[in-house]
Amino acid sequence: MAVDPQGTDIQKFIQEDPGGPLVMLNLVRFKEGGRASFAEYATAVMPFMLKAGAQPLYAGDGSTALVADPGQTWDAVMLVRYPSRAAFLEMVSDPEYQRFTHLRTAALHEAVMQATIPWAASP
Repeated sequence: MAVDPQGTDIQKFIQEDPGGPLVMLNLVRFKEGGRASFAEYATAVMPFMLKAGAQPLYAGDGSTALVADPGQTWDAVMLVRYPSRAAFLEMVSDPEYQRFTHLRTAALHEAVMQATIPWAASP
């Protein structure tokens, strides 16, 4: 199961950059006992997010799925706004940040990290 972005994922992320801010959708499924490790990661990542100009918009536990096939529900959802893809990449490339990413990896059974692009405002 996918948990961490790979080199080809990052290349595509860079190549498809439309410029401007993005909101990163994070969907996670925890391993047995993984919540504690993820909570430790979440605390450690916050200063790096703020340094990158990121804004946590929402974090919460998954609940009742109204429309989902079996196996499509998630344990937690997070939305984080970054000023740019470059800011996100700078954050995750920081050697100090890399020192604690193992906490996230160890916590998760499966994850989705999907960049979103804001829709143009309607008149």
